[in-house]
Amino acid sequence: MGQVPSGAGPGRGQQKNGKDGKKKEKKWEQPLPTRIGKKKKKHSDAAAKLPAVFPTTRCRLKLLKLERIKDHLLLEEEFVMNQDRLKPKDDRDAEERTRVDDLRGSPMAVGSLEEIIDDEHAIVSSATGPEYYVSIMSFVDKDLLEPGCSVLLHHKTMSIVGVLSDDTDPMVSVMKLDKAPSESYADVGGLDTQIQEIKESVELPLTHPELYEEMGIHPPKGVILYGVPGTGKTLLAKAVANQTSATFLRVVGSELIQKYLGDGPKLVRELFRLADEHAPSIVFIDEIDAVGSKRYDSSSGGEREIQRTLLELLNQLDGFDSRHDVKVIMATNKIESLDPALIRPGRIDRKIEFPLPDQKTKMHIFRLHTSRMNLDEDVNLEEFVAMKDDLSGADIKSLATEAGLLALRERRMRVTKKDFSTARERVIDRKNEGTPEGLYL
Repeated sequence: MGQVPSGAGPGRGQQKNGKDGKKKEKKWEQPLPTRIGKKKKKHSDAAAKLPAVFPTTRCRLKLLKLERIKDHLLLEEEFVMNQDRLKPKDDRDAEERTRVDDLRGSPMAVGSLEEIIDDEHAIVSSATGPEYYVSIMSFVDKDLLEPGCSVLLHHKTMSIVGVLSDDTDPMVSVMKLDKAPSESYADVGGLDTQIQEIKESVELPLTHPELYEEMGIHPPKGVILYGVPGTGKTLLAKAVANQTSATFLRVVGSELIQKYLGDGPKLVRELFRLADEHAPSIVFIDEIDAVGSKRYDSSSGGEREIQRTLLELLNQLDGFDSRHDVKVIMATNKIESLDPALIRPGRIDRKIEFPLPDQKTKMHIFRLHTSRMNLDEDVNLEEFVAMKDDLSGADIKSLATEAGLLALRERRMRVTKKDFSTARERVIDRKNEGTPEGLYL
């Protein structure tokens, strides 16, 4: 009772499970195509896309048009080439010069050519001292290159890019007097003997050299003017420059002392070379004791450079090259400090002394400097001349100027004796102030 037959129950349960398994196992089906994006075509070969080309009328017209354009471009090219070929020579030279300037670069250094190695290389030295082995650019005129000439150097590679045709030092060019001084021999008070000696030594050999040839003697090469300060040495040199028609070069001895090694001797060589080019000429070296002092052993580089400059000056005065139309005038306050080789005969043949003026010379100088002044009746110049004082020509000029200033201070147009007395005391006090006794004897 209540029991299920042994064959009935399990059979129905198995049949039910089999239906569920069939439902779970589904047959694979191809997915539906999506509608997003372009649909891929089957025949995508590029060769299949190109249509067959046939020489139609449109293609022929396009070919003719391109050929006409080609002919026009060929004509334009030929025209441009002819324009370059037929361009005026000045325009071509200007264009090439511009290219060369661009190649040279800016700025350019100035150096000196020491030695030419071959057609493309040389050794140069710059102003700073060191020497360089450099190349010579192809556009440089090699006929102008010679040892010692000034060349233009590239600012980076130091190659030679040009030659300075006029290698005269700018400092030497300034030394040449273009305008003669206004002083003449009439402005020199006294000094008749000194004027006669300098005329015989400097002017006469330049104007009448045949007189010395007839006498069978050589004219003096140079003179030196020495004496205490203010006695008229530079004034007489100015008078020589005013009277002579020769080229006058004036230089101060301290200008020959340069900073870099070798610049001082080079300046001396350039000075005398310029004098030779403009001969007949006169070279006036003032304060020669700055470079011509006695030589001595020194470990200082500056002293050795000054001595090298002195040696070059000695060589130029009396070297292998004879200088007949170049005369040298030197001036100094201390001749005893000069090197004996500088003032020996053959270099300096005349030594002209400028002493303190005597009474006659003093009177001449007083009259020169008071000729345009309004003097009072009580002024007696002979009293001031007769006074025992060591006044030079410059001191007398200062005395006359000081007396005029004293009268001008009191709004007077006439100078009195009191003005001269006060001015004399002031000049003597200034002269003796700070000056060791017996310095100039």
